[in-house]
Amino acid sequence: MANRMILNETSYFGAGAISEIVTEAKARGFKKALIVTDKDLIKFNVVKKVTDLLDKASLAYEIFDEVKANPTVDIVKSGVDTFKNAGADYLIAIGGGSPIDTAKGIGIIINNPEFSDVISLEGVAETKKPCVPIIAVPTTAGTAAEVTINYVITDTEKKRKFVCVDPHDIPVVAIVDSDMMSSMPKGLTASTGMDALTHAIEGYTTLAAWELTDMMHLKAIEIISRSLRAACDNDPKGREDMALGQYIAGMGFSNVGLGVVHGMAHPLGAFYDTPHGIANAVLLPYVMEYNAEYTGEKFRDIAKAMGVQGTESMSQEEYRKAAVDAVKQLSKDVGIPAKLHEIGVKEEDLQALAESAFADVCTGGNPRPCTVESILEIYKTAF
Repeated sequence: MANRMILNETSYFGAGAISEIVTEAKARGFKKALIVTDKDLIKFNVVKKVTDLLDKASLAYEIFDEVKANPTVDIVKSGVDTFKNAGADYLIAIGGGSPIDTAKGIGIIINNPEFSDVISLEGVAETKKPCVPIIAVPTTAGTAAEVTINYVITDTEKKRKFVCVDPHDIPVVAIVDSDMMSSMPKGLTASTGMDALTHAIEGYTTLAAWELTDMMHLKAIEIISRSLRAACDNDPKGREDMALGQYIAGMGFSNVGLGVVHGMAHPLGAFYDTPHGIANAVLLPYVMEYNAEYTGEKFRDIAKAMGVQGTESMSQEEYRKAAVDAVKQLSKDVGIPAKLHEIGVKEEDLQALAESAFADVCTGGNPRPCTVESILEIYKTAF
């Protein structure tokens, strides 16, 4: 079996890296950008850091700021119309996973109009052309959407999220600038950081994991575990390290997939508009306990990467517990709730949530086989 690796074409890292947007736009001959973002990033002058650079360089742009958390089919369709009316030829996505995912949907449909209903992009859509060029500027350290071939859209009519997996959607340029993340409040820093940790742990234990991605995921776990607490305190070094850690996790999981944590988190976003990172963070330790006996010695590696001492002398039971406990402690330290009822999940919805999670594309990658019943039991334990 061949193992495939797909990464974005060019990435820039470090404080002040956004200046390279001008360099790249000019070098590629781009004429006019549609900036895809949300109103809060406009309000707090985060987008202005980019538009000031474009203005100074006399590079044309228009702004589409209708993106919301858990972007919907209708938002993507609106973005497609805005792109066409603007006469744009490339996209600049500024924000967390929601704006970047929205930009991916827009860019794919512009060049593959047969998927204009958006819904048909679910799963592995057979698009023929690469999307409109995207310069992705993440403002959160979590989703790694700037380096992944995945994006997630919400179908509000059916109260579900669907995952799109398409090598044609990957941004051509990623600008991973920790200065763009400095305005993130503590709660958002914590939830997106735990999302990144979930990517790394699920990517390390997923069925398709192999040596190259294992290397990425273990390094990401190490960086995130040592940096997230400091990032939540707005420490510049913590911010910069988290920006790198989440990107490395994205390099890995984009190519091997995830597991049932994400499968279970997606319905929470669709049902309750739960922030994705919080949903992942609450569920992660319970799913780790469910998966433990199907992961060989990988939990020893996870515990060690998270800074647990003495893992080499631990029994299998001890290092597996140590890995789960380390995740629980980090989550607690950054203020993530421990139970689903604390984030508004309703007990009467658990059956429907389990059925939706079982059908999610991420669930198939879980190291331990899942059924609707087993997923329901995890939800109940986490409730």
